[in-house]
Amino acid sequence: MSDRASLAIDSATTRVVVALGRADGTLIDSIDWPAGYRHGETLLPAIDDILARAGIDRTALATVVVGTGPGAFTGLRVGIATAKGLAHGLGCPIVGVSTAEALLSGAAPMSVLLLPAGPSDRLLVRRREGARLIPAGSEPDLESGETMVAVDLAGRAPADAVARGEVARGGLAAALVAMGADRLRAGDVDDLAQLVPEYVTLPRGVRSEGGEVAWSHDRP
Repeated sequence: MSDRASLAIDSATTRVVVALGRADGTLIDSIDWPAGYRHGETLLPAIDDILARAGIDRTALATVVVGTGPGAFTGLRVGIATAKGLAHGLGCPIVGVSTAEALLSGAAPMSVLLLPAGPSDRLLVRRREGARLIPAGSEPDLESGETMVAVDLAGRAPADAVARGEVARGGLAAALVAMGADRLRAGDVDDLAQLVPEYVTLPRGVRSEGGEVAWSHDRP
């Protein structure tokens, strides 16, 4: 299995990322594009394209790595469902990686991540901590020495934080591949049924139930 590749998918931000990596965690190739509202139409063709560019057949994939968010409902749902479908069909392991942790992996040690949560609210994420909602009209309460990295927040965060966010996004593909390889080497893989996304917001009429979602009109 050492010479087989891993496929990484992330659809948590406004740019979808698809990457191929080696078993040692090095990046082979990656592509990214604006997500828009066409995840379901663009993701599988992009996967086929990057595999063809590398001359790798789907059946040669050793694992599927997928970003778990935090991110928007539609994008994350499509990305994780696609990753699960591929892993199930190929009979290979799946590894979920926090998109936030991957974005922060190459940043300064005291960096924190700021993400959008709908049109007005934002999320603050610290390494190895859960996301904290920053309601509209309030500002993140940073600790001494912390540096903010803002992704998808142009005009809603300081320009220097947005610039750091673009640098972090540029390293996302490599981070996903490396973190997935570390998990796989340790035998720390996810159960298909238990792997769930971390949504920043849910559509109206939907609520979270233990990591999954349910339409409120289907519940008492």
